[in-house]
Amino acid sequence: MIDLFPVVGPLLRSFDPETAHTLTVRALALGLAPAVREVDDPVLRTRVWGLDFANPVGLAAGFDKNAEVMDAMLRLGFGFVEAGSVTPRPQPGNPRPRLFRLPELGAVVNRMGFNNGGLEQFARRFEDRLGNRKRAPGIVGANVGKNKDTVEAADDYAIGVRRLAPFADYLVVNVSSPNTPGLRALQGREPLQALLGRVLEARAACKLTRNPPVLLKIAPDLTDEDKADIAAVALDSGIDGLIVSNTTIARPPELPERFRNEAGGLSGKPLFGPSTQVLREMYALTGGKLSLVGAGGIASGDDAYAKIRAGASLVQLYSALVYGGPALIGAIKRDLAARLKADGFASVADAVGADHH
Repeated sequence: MIDLFPVVGPLLRSFDPETAHTLTVRALALGLAPAVREVDDPVLRTRVWGLDFANPVGLAAGFDKNAEVMDAMLRLGFGFVEAGSVTPRPQPGNPRPRLFRLPELGAVVNRMGFNNGGLEQFARRFEDRLGNRKRAPGIVGANVGKNKDTVEAADDYAIGVRRLAPFADYLVVNVSSPNTPGLRALQGREPLQALLGRVLEARAACKLTRNPPVLLKIAPDLTDEDKADIAAVALDSGIDGLIVSNTTIARPPELPERFRNEAGGLSGKPLFGPSTQVLREMYALTGGKLSLVGAGGIASGDDAYAKIRAGASLVQLYSALVYGGPALIGAIKRDLAARLKADGFASVADAVGADHH
């Protein structure tokens, strides 16, 4: 595959970030991205929740909010792609500008606010994909959120789960975006118990022969008590896994002055350390009983490998693509395979949580 990103990347970065992203998604939807011919190293194959992944490297939610380019992204080499977050009703999100690049730190700040075209068109794209014999091989997940003005949050999550459970390979309950007022309060013990109960009831009501796994996406900005509560509720509820973690509201000292007071979630390289620490703690708190997805700041094979050793069965990235382009996906997979083999692991699964043993 010829890497055009050295040419296209600077051109895209000459636009404001949101316009650049819109153009990227449009180009992908038109089939303008080349498919990767490279076959994944067998050491990268893994099985999680009864699903077979050609490799453990996935695209995090937020890139494909409206489920428009799931196949295009799988063809670039991702083992799985997560679309969303989607809300029951379409909503515009927060006022622009709401997306900021921090190239000197390999970071991004966003306060998008769950801007999306609504559940109906999103679900139809999942449905149409199932009937398409030309769809790309790989796993696709759906990330559900709540509308900003919905009072009873659980209603929105239940609607999303009921509509998408028949079509998505897995479902994610996103209660950790910092850009919807009050959303992160749903991570408290009582609200979380009630919410997950409703979500699992909604999934059961679909009466499917195979229930898609339900994952909870959590924030990196949690107290020790929060983490213990989330672990206890997750284990008790019977959900299938956690995604650790969403963006952070913390502002590390290395952040340029002009971004210190910019509202929104910080992602990219500065998030790697804090999110990996929370991942390590959640693996310990859940005793390795839940499959975890490590997200936050991954920009290399070393980063992916560190997340796996800390307890992740799968990993996800997004912000690093802004700076590294699609060639980064293959580079991460090759480096990860080399690291696994160098340390004597026969598979990804063998390395999960290795730092704890």
